[in-house]
Amino acid sequence: MANILVVEDDEVFSQLLIMHIEDRGHTSRAAHTLAQARELLSVSTPDAVLLDQQLPDGYGMDLLREIKTDKDAPPVIMVTGVSDNALVIEAMKAGAYDFVRKPMDELELDTTLNNALHSHRLSRKVRAISKATDYEVEMNQIVGNSPGITHLLKTIGSVAASQASILITGESGTGKEVVARAIHHHSERSGLFLPVNCSTIVENLLESELFGHEKGSFTGADRRKPGKFELASDGTLFLDELGELPLSLQAKLLRVLQEGTYERVGGTETLHTNARIVTATNRNLESMVKEGGFREDLYYRLNVVNIVLPPLRDRMEDLPLLTEHLLRKINQRLHTQVKNISESAWALMQAYQWPGNVRKLENILTRATVLCRDDTITPDLLGIDDAVADKGKPKTENSDTVELISLETLEQRHVRQILEYTRWHKGKACEILGISRPALERRIKKYGFDES
Repeated sequence: MANILVVEDDEVFSQLLIMHIEDRGHTSRAAHTLAQARELLSVSTPDAVLLDQQLPDGYGMDLLREIKTDKDAPPVIMVTGVSDNALVIEAMKAGAYDFVRKPMDELELDTTLNNALHSHRLSRKVRAISKATDYEVEMNQIVGNSPGITHLLKTIGSVAASQASILITGESGTGKEVVARAIHHHSERSGLFLPVNCSTIVENLLESELFGHEKGSFTGADRRKPGKFELASDGTLFLDELGELPLSLQAKLLRVLQEGTYERVGGTETLHTNARIVTATNRNLESMVKEGGFREDLYYRLNVVNIVLPPLRDRMEDLPLLTEHLLRKINQRLHTQVKNISESAWALMQAYQWPGNVRKLENILTRATVLCRDDTITPDLLGIDDAVADKGKPKTENSDTVELISLETLEQRHVRQILEYTRWHKGKACEILGISRPALERRIKKYGFDES
């Protein structure tokens, strides 16, 4: 049942509308002028408004614009006998849900009103979820209820509001950036979350990426560019693969942490930043310090709080939840309907040690979904060798079932398989592989694939 406001100057027609509305199980109120409508709206907000254009003290369009200034405005259906096509356009531009002409068809009115009410209820629900469970929306990538994940969530809640530098460690694929984003979200910092992968940018460009550069500071620097430290002011700068940071940049990063100041490449102006630094690595920084590959003073500056992410093999009780979550995500991305995993496939997954952790789990499920011809994943689709699924112990070198191939060969086979599956639709192939179009083109050229 909904509460409908009818704004109509013709009292007879207004009464007919009200009777029709109440016959459908709704309640209603009537206003015959703009003034009356404004008074009723000031007291309570209806679930929908049926609004005439020609009123004794003005035009319905004026009231429509007033109503739509509210974020939670009810849907407004214009009901008028005015034969002006321009009015239809203006009404829809101003935010009317629909436009119904007099004399109207009762079925059309019922359908329009029901759709408007349904749409409004959905939008309210979305806003409520977004507002009330923003934590859940941001944290929904951290999936699991194992002791390790519970401890992780508690740690995020404890450190998010502090200004301490955080070092996130763990094996590749455990979700370090997901955790960094969650920390930023709950930090109440007003700025952006900006990630930088230190392993994917060459050294001279990485300095510019972090600190910015002045025009003419190097070949190709045709204008001044702000760096991530500048852009992340009041926000969080996430430095992933920290162990790949060159020693020359480690010294400059240390200065930023100590003094909060830096200069752009080729510049002399001292800039200030209050960006929070969150870092991550899958390397052993303590060993790197001993070997001279990482500055000890920088290590202690960054490692104020250390969050260690557990590998998937140590929280296998989370595997069902993770699998369900990832399949839902994959189905949405690929527009597929794979929902089930056969018992034999599930046994294989449980026996596997997941050396690539959650990232590998997602890749394997994506591959299986792409190759699946119905709604159930079977063992042959997983691509998990029985030889390494038995508690992660490979068979002996004498076993004929183990095929020892290079990563390059594995990539070559996988890329070809995806290209053939998509019938060389490169856009779809890029989406499945998670790479850019230029990256795919480079692999096609590198491996000498023939598109014909």
